[in-house]
Amino acid sequence: MIRVLGIANCDTVKKARAWLDAHGIAYEFVDFKKTPPAREAIERWCERLGADTVVNRRGTTWRKLEAAVQARADTPAGAVALLLAHPSAIKRPVVESGNEVWVGFDEATFARRLGVHD
Repeated sequence: MIRVLGIANCDTVKKARAWLDAHGIAYEFVDFKKTPPAREAIERWCERLGADTVVNRRGTTWRKLEAAVQARADTPAGAVALLLAHPSAIKRPVVESGNEVWVGFDEATFARRLGVHD
């Protein structure tokens, strides 16, 4: 089962979910606001993708953080701690499918990773 993790009102998450729905792909949605990600999940994502990929440095949450807090993201352990404290700073959506994990929404990436051929 595919898991899509993010924030329900995030535009990128909405696009990803709409794409999955349009292609008839079943998935479980986990809202960070209701169920924040566990440390183990954030560590796994950062290990697999790199903290720079997982930390959303373009979002509102990031821009509102003080520079000293943002500086924590410069180390893997610091990035995990920052994302635990501020899950809205995680690039969205996070998608888990089997052994794969990726972040963000791009139609071509979703199609390739999920075997959809239009």
